[in-house]
Amino acid sequence: MVVEDFWSPDERRFFRERMNRASWKSLSDLSNVREDFPNSGNWAKAEISPEDGQRFLLRLQLACIRDHIESFPNIIGRHVGFNYYSYSAGDCLLTHDDTDQGRLVEGRRGLQRRIAVVTYFHEEWQPDWGGELIIYERRADRAGGHIDLTPTHCIEPRPGSLVMFTVPRFHRVCRVDPTAGQHRRLSIAGWFMTEHA
Repeated sequence: MVVEDFWSPDERRFFRERMNRASWKSLSDLSNVREDFPNSGNWAKAEISPEDGQRFLLRLQLACIRDHIESFPNIIGRHVGFNYYSYSAGDCLLTHDDTDQGRLVEGRRGLQRRIAVVTYFHEEWQPDWGGELIIYERRADRAGGHIDLTPTHCIEPRPGSLVMFTVPRFHRVCRVDPTAGQHRRLSIAGWFMTEHA
């Protein structure tokens, strides 16, 4: 689902100002992530403060999110995980399906990602600058175990737009083109998750 102009100009300005105050880590500083996404440039990630996270989540109190999350049986916990992201010229995110989850952590299963969200806070974005979110549909498996995907959506990172999709779903972020100059693709992205016994 894509919602254009979900965020007002004032809300976008608020989160950009918060991003300017955040402590950023580049992909080169995130060794586990860098291993999962080689040759993806050097995009940056920052934590969202609890207060800013609450403000963000208040705007995402949508019935479609609640209904999907509550459709899973035996939920013992509901969780969210969102971060700030900044992509510059040369940065991208390789194709993945957000299911790097469910690993045993201290003897218990991890959280299950259910809904992925990405929303854009930069002031402007031109089509030639790249950075599109490509969402794929999985075709029948080919011989040899290779995943066969076909693109179903190409979503331009328009300022103020909100994108949501269910997990698992293969997707990627296209490389930001050098024509973007100093412009950065600024977003908040993450998941609504469930925990099960």
